[in-house]
Amino acid sequence: MLLQSKIDDDNPGSIDSPAKKPEPDRIILILTNVPTVSEPLIDAIEREFPWTHVEQVDRIDDACRIFAHPVSLMLIDVTLVKEAEAAANRLRAAHPQALVAIIEPYDKFSAITVLDIARSPLIRSVLPMDLRLDVWLSVIRLMLWGGEYLPFTSIVDAVTGGATESREAANAENTAGLSELTTRELQILEMVCAGLQNKLIAVEFALSEHTVKIHLHNIMRKLGVHNRTEAAARYRSFKNGH
Repeated sequence: MLLQSKIDDDNPGSIDSPAKKPEPDRIILILTNVPTVSEPLIDAIEREFPWTHVEQVDRIDDACRIFAHPVSLMLIDVTLVKEAEAAANRLRAAHPQALVAIIEPYDKFSAITVLDIARSPLIRSVLPMDLRLDVWLSVIRLMLWGGEYLPFTSIVDAVTGGATESREAANAENTAGLSELTTRELQILEMVCAGLQNKLIAVEFALSEHTVKIHLHNIMRKLGVHNRTEAAARYRSFKNGH
């Protein structure tokens, strides 16, 4: 597994390790009844984000209790999603600031579909467990700042059943990759098209500049372009119908 092998390599350069760890003021809550997130990964999270503390629980009732610090991120194992969704009101009342993500142990969804995420009253993001450690931590950082990470085909395509073969052929050049962008990524791409720089985009959406850079990296990767100028040009062409 990529994450575990990266940790086993013990490469200290991949994670910042502060000389003195400050007291945590935010909680990352993991709801799982299986060892989905290993202890080395939890240690990596708390070293990378020393202002956080990871709590693990295996029951919904335990997840609904109030912790010593606010919960900023809630990670739910795929096997407990349905049970958690049934308790969505309780979980949101207990942790109103928390973004909720499903822990996905495989590269593609099996038990939970794209439509399940779209219709979920609770889940807003996905944490894949097959990423390199540095990328995985970047996804954690993105979600801690409220950003969504949805590494699969667009919900719109899933709802509509996908475009016909002829329509795909006609629109392939301009729509390639755009259907995979999340709502936040589309919003940021709009700002890029309007000429806003990262600092102003960060202010607009109450994000850090680092988070905006991660969003832009994901946008360029999904669109298959090399820079923000090409990404903006692709989006303008799509909107203009060319």
